[in-house]
Amino acid sequence: MGTQEQYPVDVASIREDFPILERKVGGDIETPGEGPDDTRPLVYLDNAATSHTPTAVVDRIADYYYSYNSNVHRGIHHLSQEASVAYENAHDRVAEFIGAAGREEVVFTKNTTESMNLVAYAWGLSELGPGDTVVLSEMEHHASLVTWQQIAKKTGATVEYIRVDDAGRLDMDHAAELIDDSTAMVSVVHVSNTLGTVTPVAELADLAHDHDAYIFVDGAQSVPTRPVDVEAIDADFFAFSGHKMLGPTGIGVLYGKEHILEEMQPYLYGGEMIRSVTYEDSTWEELPWKFEAGTPVIAQGIGLHAAIDYLEDVGMERVQAHEELLAEYAYDELSAFDDVEIYGPPGDERGGLVAFNLDGVHAHDLSSILNDHGVAIRAGDHCTQPLHDKLGVPASTRASFYIYNTTDEVDALVDAVDDARQLFA
Repeated sequence: MGTQEQYPVDVASIREDFPILERKVGGDIETPGEGPDDTRPLVYLDNAATSHTPTAVVDRIADYYYSYNSNVHRGIHHLSQEASVAYENAHDRVAEFIGAAGREEVVFTKNTTESMNLVAYAWGLSELGPGDTVVLSEMEHHASLVTWQQIAKKTGATVEYIRVDDAGRLDMDHAAELIDDSTAMVSVVHVSNTLGTVTPVAELADLAHDHDAYIFVDGAQSVPTRPVDVEAIDADFFAFSGHKMLGPTGIGVLYGKEHILEEMQPYLYGGEMIRSVTYEDSTWEELPWKFEAGTPVIAQGIGLHAAIDYLEDVGMERVQAHEELLAEYAYDELSAFDDVEIYGPPGDERGGLVAFNLDGVHAHDLSSILNDHGVAIRAGDHCTQPLHDKLGVPASTRASFYIYNTTDEVDALVDAVDDARQLFA
């Protein structure tokens, strides 16, 4: 493995767009790059948490600040008009990217978590009550699990969980049992950020709609890594974050079917989302602006537009193929160690990440050793603490891949894990 011809994407060319990948790590954190121990090449395998940002995206954001930095929708001067057009075009670009009908169905938030909370509070507080059920899966991120758990406490609704089997797959027979006429919302992760499991969200959407329930899909790990069409899925709500897909931090997206968003009341109130105000009452702006109170995420939205342009130039089918190649390769190489336990389905059935543990070694200790080798991974419960409780472990070590990663970097991970095995033997 490792030759350019074997990759679905042009990795060598892509890596040139990410100067951070040339860094050496291991020296003084207070003065990075200056210490004598900065000798290890960075192997960045923490992309499920945050991906890196290519020069083209940074340049697009810088151009906004250098050339037409201004607030949107509030001024008739030239800079404000330019910024407004760019910001609205970013909504259009996102809508096109995920298969939405138009910008009216695309709300910009800070992240996936805020998108989840927006729906939970703006829809859930008014629509849920005693006797209603919200159905989640056992592998939900805390952004979904905790949010709906707390909304249920406020409304008297009940939360139920679709089982995950020993292979890390969703038990669809159990899903069919849980989703019934009491179900008001099904909220499920598209690709698990711990198990790598790809959830059959279109099938779940059919189940939900058969019982007049809505479905909310957490696409934080799917939109960055594979083609997504929200209309083909028939999702009622769908959310993801820019910082996991080459974009800046501080930008998230909530997709919602237009007729549902029209019926919902705003989650936040203030400037920008107002059509008219009197001392007695107020009316709201048209979609999507009624959900974007205050000065919005202008630069971040423009940066997300640039990130989507970059990904589409690569081709989302190739992005997915590259991720799956690396995940399967890592799964196979780590499986060769009899003292390494990998969580989730087989290597050819998962998204681009592998969570595992080394017998007798806490994930944080293993992560520290990998860091000494220049390998950046994630260690902890990955905001899926109940899932880790079900797995019987307090934490796991997670390597996650993106378009600039190589099989050589997977080899560096495996070699570092082997060194840890020898150290703790």
